[in-house]
Amino acid sequence: MTTKSAAAAARATVYGHPRQGSGRELKKAIEGYWKGRVTADALRATAAELRRTHWRQLAGAGVHEVPTGDFSYYDHVLDTTVMVGAIPARHREAVAADALDGYFAMARGTQDVAPLEMTKWFDTNYHYLVPELGPDTVFTADSTQQVAELKEALALGLTARPVLVGPVTYLLLAKPAPGVAADFDPLTLLDRLLPVYAEVLADLRAAGAEWVQLDEPALVQDRTPADLNAAARAYRDLGALADRPKLLVASYFDRLGDALPVLAKAPVEGLALDFTGPAAANLDGLAAVGGLSGKRLVAGVVDGRNIWVNDLEKSLTTLGTLLGLADRVDVSASCSLLHVPLDAAAEKDVDPQILRWLSFAKQKTAEITTLARGLSQGTDAIAGELAANRAALASRAASPITRNPAVRARAEAVTGADSRRSRPYAERAAAQRAHLGLPLLPTTTIGSFPQTGELRAARADLRAGRIDTAGYEERIRAEIQEVVSYQEKAGVDVLVHGEPERNDMVQYFAEQLDGYLATRHGWVQSYGTRYVRPPILAGDIARPEPMTVRWTSYAQSLTAKPVKGMLTGPVTMLAWSFVRDDQPLGETARQVALALRDEVADLEAAGTSVIQVDEPALRETLPLRAADRPAYLDWATEAFRLATGGVRPDTQIHTHMCYAEFGDVVQAIDDLDADVISLEAARSHMQVARELAAHGYPREAGPGVWDIHSPRIPSAEEAAALLRTGLEAIPAERLWVNPDCGLKTRGWPETRASLENLVAAARTVREELSGA
Repeated sequence: MTTKSAAAAARATVYGHPRQGSGRELKKAIEGYWKGRVTADALRATAAELRRTHWRQLAGAGVHEVPTGDFSYYDHVLDTTVMVGAIPARHREAVAADALDGYFAMARGTQDVAPLEMTKWFDTNYHYLVPELGPDTVFTADSTQQVAELKEALALGLTARPVLVGPVTYLLLAKPAPGVAADFDPLTLLDRLLPVYAEVLADLRAAGAEWVQLDEPALVQDRTPADLNAAARAYRDLGALADRPKLLVASYFDRLGDALPVLAKAPVEGLALDFTGPAAANLDGLAAVGGLSGKRLVAGVVDGRNIWVNDLEKSLTTLGTLLGLADRVDVSASCSLLHVPLDAAAEKDVDPQILRWLSFAKQKTAEITTLARGLSQGTDAIAGELAANRAALASRAASPITRNPAVRARAEAVTGADSRRSRPYAERAAAQRAHLGLPLLPTTTIGSFPQTGELRAARADLRAGRIDTAGYEERIRAEIQEVVSYQEKAGVDVLVHGEPERNDMVQYFAEQLDGYLATRHGWVQSYGTRYVRPPILAGDIARPEPMTVRWTSYAQSLTAKPVKGMLTGPVTMLAWSFVRDDQPLGETARQVALALRDEVADLEAAGTSVIQVDEPALRETLPLRAADRPAYLDWATEAFRLATGGVRPDTQIHTHMCYAEFGDVVQAIDDLDADVISLEAARSHMQVARELAAHGYPREAGPGVWDIHSPRIPSAEEAAALLRTGLEAIPAERLWVNPDCGLKTRGWPETRASLENLVAAARTVREELSGA
């Protein structure tokens, strides 16, 4: 490392913080507001108190510069849409009548107006609301939220840095608005958008901001020369403004590549770069451009997306190298801490040996401040922390928890034949049609039915000992009976058992697999008020006993119609967990696939004829750089086929994906060799059906006709219209009718009405096709 004096300016900061509160107070307040039990003023008061709590905790931990503007009632990209005045025409009346209700209408829709499309934030499980833009879009600045939150932090006596989505990333994330030509490029609006950013920056400067952070994660993807020229122009113009704060341009999730020299030359005062995982290549890239002379560098050396303790000595080595490449080096996480839970210390049920390996937002903040202190004052100043860190890393490396020789031997013995079906699709399809006897345009759902308050209470009562296992299971049986009976009456063709026993589509399985660790308080935002508790993949994976056969078989005993067995696929089991970082992901995926293969075999042996293995994360986990994608897709598709390849030809394998850009993975979808795939399509107006057709996808597909992430109840006519659009791309003999996703988050009244409309739509279109 360099001398103590050379590093004296090092400070600690973060890009963002989890929003929900230790008791998920934000979720409860927002949902209470939607139900009319919480006033708007009470909601705003809860939000303000959460912000104050987070800022004080950060400052108390030694963070020198807290972020503002990272907080959101629903989504920070939607907040940016409000900030730049890009309100879709269909929502303007609602926003004008009441800004808060209009905001939630854009996010969730109303019975009369559809919401904005929702998709994944790069390769994370966070969802953002997609901006809708067109050649007639008029941007207007509204910095009310950003200024107010900055003033709140400054009033507490804190040094604060507003964080905004950068203009280039905002436009690159946008899509053409409904009715706008599909080839419209939102980036052509950059010159129209930059004056609005200039106005917001001036407002923030007037409110007391010394620095403003502009996030440009889209620049870590493969970008065209036109994209890079747009970025250069954007920061040339913003940098030339006379009335502005200092600008810190941030990127994360991967290496910047060709965008790094563009930003290094831009007339801005600082860059914030990720130096973890594949983004470690930014270190060489920075050296190649000659460093950042005269600029501040915020170094993201603590992984903001995973939960393992940082290797402090390794990070200090990286920071020491960076000291020679910038005038000032500050320390941060690789990205916002939005993607990790709040506090590992709250996990009282975790083995203390494992707990010392874990680092949630609170612990990562401590790591950041420790590194900043070590960089500024020398390693002697943090000798105790370094010793404890070395011990934690050594404990994990040597622990028998992480290795199971039998699992590893089985994974090494896998051959190519294990991941191939015994018959080609055409033969399988004929066998399945004969076996299942389904009508044209068969109807089904994705798996889950509403998780009622009574079900959640029953699980809580079981954990607390207020009811015994027999009482809990009686409640589950009654729910399954109701779900199966309802589907039969509604006329659904392929039924599900509704998953009342499942807390989460990943956690449920993780709790039954060796090698996984479940948390009690490890909540992470997925979208809006939807929070999940990603399990922790700490060791080799094995399945001690069947996980789903009992309840699936029970549901099948209640009906003559086929009941789908429901499993979560290997890639999604990894993507929606905190995965181990001590072996390649492909090796871990193979272990999970073998455990699922055993479950598939047991389901089939118990008489289950339709088995769905969900892979909604296949696209989400796709590397951001094209050069890294073939290797990922090879192991990801191989893992799915390994899980499903052992079944008979007449057993129908389904998979499901939702809320992603499917066009990037159409070949991979084909390579899964599933017999049927269901996909999100309602908000994107059947775009995926057209993408499958353009690819020549040869198997059956169910592009969704009901957007379940909105409380809207689609009419039978609306669903039928979407089906007709789907039929323009997919032949009727290969088209299924289903919602976009599972129904866990919906209530029973809207579920009944929407599902009955879906079945009616299928019946109407069948009659049209038959000429009746």
